[in-house]
Amino acid sequence: MGRSPSVGCHDLPWSDGVFFVDKPAGLTSFAIVRRIRWLLGIKKVGHAGTLDPFATGLLIVCVGRPATRCIDSFMGGRKTYQARLQLGVETETQDPEGAITRTAPVPEWDRPSLVACLRQHVGPQLQAPPPYSAAKHKGKPLYAYARQGVRIEKEAKPIEILSLTLDHYDAQLHQLDLTVTCSPGTYVRVLAADIGRSLGCGAHLIGLRRTASGPFVVGDSLSGAELFTEEGLAVLQAARRGIEETVDIVAPRAI
Repeated sequence: MGRSPSVGCHDLPWSDGVFFVDKPAGLTSFAIVRRIRWLLGIKKVGHAGTLDPFATGLLIVCVGRPATRCIDSFMGGRKTYQARLQLGVETETQDPEGAITRTAPVPEWDRPSLVACLRQHVGPQLQAPPPYSAAKHKGKPLYAYARQGVRIEKEAKPIEILSLTLDHYDAQLHQLDLTVTCSPGTYVRVLAADIGRSLGCGAHLIGLRRTASGPFVVGDSLSGAELFTEEGLAVLQAARRGIEETVDIVAPRAI
């Protein structure tokens, strides 16, 4: 995609800012970054926390060097997700994008039994990055090794599942809808696989939506799909947030 001659930071009354984007399914997080970079004509653009292509929801995008320097502070807060698990099926990637590696019959579950199982997965724990992830090994993402048939085992790191709520269970489709609140760095698909093992039938993550990151919620976001319309630039301009006001929400300054 070429750069429009009518688009560029010299046409804007500002050269940096923070944007909350509701990422649609089917796009990578970098595709959103690339689109914003092109719309604004500003090269320095980054995001505060990757969402997988199949996932949707809140993606915090920082534009301009002053904003990208704040990415770490935006990434540090707890995350909330709506997750859908498919019981009875395990995949290579623990999500819908991988090949099926195992199927198993799903027992009949009542709500108290499911809630009791979920309760076992709440609290501090160790979690290793999955082989198909963007975690790095010698400067290269793990998924690059995995696609070549090389499995790299990374050291497990401490994470915390702060709450795990059963929203709905479809006994016919064997699908479990959960709300997960967790510490940064948590892989929800690893949690999904762990829950499947605890239930004895296996599971993988088939839906994921980030609804909150720190104090920010997806309801305050612009539509990521609208960035790819003719109104994309206008949508961005209307949704821009200043850096100082956004940082103050994360860490209010003493008065």
